[in-house]
Amino acid sequence: MLEKERIKEAEINFAHYINEGLLRKKEFKNLIFKTYLNNHEESLKIAEDIFKKKSSSLWTIVTSYYSMFYIANAVIFKIGYKVGDKIAHKITADALIVLTRDKLKQSILESYEKVSEEALELSDNLLKSFDYERGKRSKIQYHTTEDIKQNKAQTSLYRARLFALEMKKLLASAKQS
Repeated sequence: MLEKERIKEAEINFAHYINEGLLRKKEFKNLIFKTYLNNHEESLKIAEDIFKKKSSSLWTIVTSYYSMFYIANAVIFKIGYKVGDKIAHKITADALIVLTRDKLKQSILESYEKVSEEALELSDNLLKSFDYERGKRSKIQYHTTEDIKQNKAQTSLYRARLFALEMKKLLASAKQS
């Protein structure tokens, strides 16, 4: 589950991002939305191809993360916000927690008809995996041996697929702002 401190941090940061113009309310434009979705699909496909060919664990991890990043931004955009260029990855992670945590919980509850705590834990784990993959991508990209990268790559690809599945459910149910 996401720690209470992480949720609070995201909420505080979210307000700061809005005030600083790093995250803005934006009118929905289909071209921007489709670009996010296309970038997500392309990144996931490339991650799968790289992993299948065992050509680069590093780039499996990096492109898996980017597939998550792009679909997360599609969801954020459909809700009515656009992440700016500065510290975009951190803003995306925080905005995702603030804007989708309850929606993910509800979506998972509806899909799996599980008890509330299990759904919250699963939704938190999805959001936590985005945060984790963001950090892992940076660490692995610059400071890890190839043996470790291959094992981490498989996990990254799995998380990217699961994350995309849940984000697509949110997209299907999200109302455009």
